[in-house]
Amino acid sequence: MTQNIDRAPIEDPNASLERALIEEFIRARGFDPMQLHALPDDQRRRLWGEASAHAAARLTEMEARAHYIDELHGQR
Repeated sequence: MTQNIDRAPIEDPNASLERALIEEFIRARGFDPMQLHALPDDQRRRLWGEASAHAAARLTEMEARAHYIDELHGQR
């Protein structure tokens, strides 16, 4: 198998939105996402876990709404 290393890897189309949702969650909790390294490991892991779960739930909600809108317009 030949690989073309000139091409950038394919990124999940929702990756930037997920990152933004995670950062938004962290900031809403009063933390600077760029300063999380200064937190104790257990606190940092808990915050990242909560932020990731929040982002996943929001993305799922957005996807469900998009499917619903498509169904309303007869596109699915």
